[in-house]
Amino acid sequence: MKTSEIRLLSTEEIKTKLADTRNELMNFRFQLVTGQLTDTSRLKTTRRQIALYETILREREQGKKLEGAK
Repeated sequence: MKTSEIRLLSTEEIKTKLADTRNELMNFRFQLVTGQLTDTSRLKTTRRQIALYETILREREQGKKLEGAK
């Protein structure tokens, strides 16, 4: 999912996707340890997706703080 598409989602939808992605990462780690994961690049892309969700949530939080300070 592209950044512009994520920005169109509501905060609750992003939080839900973040939780799902974290669970997916946990499953990938288990698969890696047990030798079931063949495409290890999925770990990296999943971590980056989590960082993207967190960044957008943080930007929204900072935006609300700036609006409240005016």
